[in-house]
Amino acid sequence: MRCLLIFGASRGTGAQVVKYAQQQGYRCVAVVRNKESYDYLQSLGVEVILGDANDEQVVTQACSLAGTDCTIISTLGGKQANYQPQCNIINHAEKQGIKRMILVSSLGCGDSWVTLSKRAKQAFGNSVREKTFAEVWLQTSQLDYCIFRPGGLMDGEPTHHAQCYVQQEVHGYIMRSDLALAILQRAAQPSLQAAIFSIIDPQLIVERNK
Repeated sequence: MRCLLIFGASRGTGAQVVKYAQQQGYRCVAVVRNKESYDYLQSLGVEVILGDANDEQVVTQACSLAGTDCTIISTLGGKQANYQPQCNIINHAEKQGIKRMILVSSLGCGDSWVTLSKRAKQAFGNSVREKTFAEVWLQTSQLDYCIFRPGGLMDGEPTHHAQCYVQQEVHGYIMRSDLALAILQRAAQPSLQAAIFSIIDPQLIVERNK
């Protein structure tokens, strides 16, 4: 059975990944920080570890449980989105022989920094820089990887209109559900191909600007 090791599964995009992954027949292993999320995911049949991605023992336990053939998916948000827990995940994945990881970052990271407005850099530039550090750590690891840089995240049913862009300036929004489906589509590929995608739903741009 295909296996996903998911960090950030308790809410947002990570929760959507769990939802659709189970529908597609994946075995899901998740790390969450609070007991409520632990109990809920366990009730869905997810194999859950209660702990923090900053804790090396927790990450080691999660990697061992998921096994070397799993694909790691990190959708960590908030303070957990900074480079330290992400680097911890990457380091222990390498040590335990896991070979694949999908990282959710954001528009403005890496070489897309120049596309951010001055106002955006002032508002959340530090967060984007932290995420960039995590991207670089993954890019310079031994893992086969894919990085998604989504636009503004919105809740709701998937529109199925999300588009991936490579080395192209884009701005806009995307449903978390559509991002989750794009992640799973990439996870199903035999190679992640060290790909980096900006991803938005261009139709949501039109709707937001009406």
